[in-house]
Amino acid sequence: MTESEARGLAPFLVAASLSGAADADWARAAAPHVDAAMLGGIALDPASRAAARDLVARGRSEFLPDDPLAWIDRQLAAIADAPVRPGVNLRSALVGPVREAAAVCADRGAVCEINAHCRQPELRAVGCGESLLRDPDRLAGYVAAAAETGATTSVKVRAEVPGVDLVAVADAVAEAGADWLHVDAMDSESVVADLTADEGRPPRADLTVIANNGVRGRRTVAEYAAHGADAVSVGRPTERPDELARVAEAVRAWRDGELPGDEADSRREASP
Repeated sequence: MTESEARGLAPFLVAASLSGAADADWARAAAPHVDAAMLGGIALDPASRAAARDLVARGRSEFLPDDPLAWIDRQLAAIADAPVRPGVNLRSALVGPVREAAAVCADRGAVCEINAHCRQPELRAVGCGESLLRDPDRLAGYVAAAAETGATTSVKVRAEVPGVDLVAVADAVAEAGADWLHVDAMDSESVVADLTADEGRPPRADLTVIANNGVRGRRTVAEYAAHGADAVSVGRPTERPDELARVAEAVRAWRDGELPGDEADSRREASP
C-alpha cells in the first residue's frame, strides 16, 4: 500500500476507534495494514465529558484530555508522516464543538467521524452516541456543520436499534453532506445490502459504506462485499497483529478482484 493509496478517498480497510486505546501510536501500528484509522472516540463538550468520566468510574477506558481540540491536533500531527489516512471519532451533545473539531480535522487532512453509535447509557442520557439515531434531524445538523469545514465527514451508526429506520438515517446524513457511513451491523449483516440498495441514485449515490462487526478473514470480508459494502473495518483485531494481518490479506484479495463471491456462503470465521 503506497501513501497515495492510503490517503485516497475510497478506503478498503479501516481501523475503527477503540475508546481509550485508539491514539496516534495505535494508528501507526495499524498503518501497514489499513487505509484509514479512526482515533478516539473523544468527548468534546461538558456533558459528553461528564458522561465519559462516569464511564471511567465504572471501569471503561476513555480519553479525557484537558483540551480535546488540542489533543486532536497533537494526535493528528503525530501521525502526519504515517502511510494511513487519519480520522477522529467525535462525541458531543452540542453541534458547536463538532464544527470546531471538524475544522481541526480539515486542517490536518483527516476524516471527521460523528459518533451516532455508542450505546452506553451515560452517553445516551446526554444526547450522544446511539441517541442521535432517534433524532436524525439533529444528526443531520452535526453532519452539515462538519461538512461545511471541508473535512471528509463520516457517520458511525449501529444496526438493531428498536424504532430506528437506518435507511432513512442514511438518507438524512447523505443529504446533509456525509461522505462515509460506518455501519456496525451487529448480527444483521444484511442491513448493509439495505443501505447500498438503489446504487447510483441520490441521496446515497456517493456515500461510501464501511461495514463493521465480526470481520475476521476471507469469509466475512466476502460476505460484506456480497452485501455491497465499499469497505470493511475492524476494532479489536487492531490489537491482535496476526488477526489484523489476516484481515488485511483478505482485503487485498478483495481489492484485487481475487476474492470469490461464493466464499460469502461459507461459515463465518470464529472470533478468538
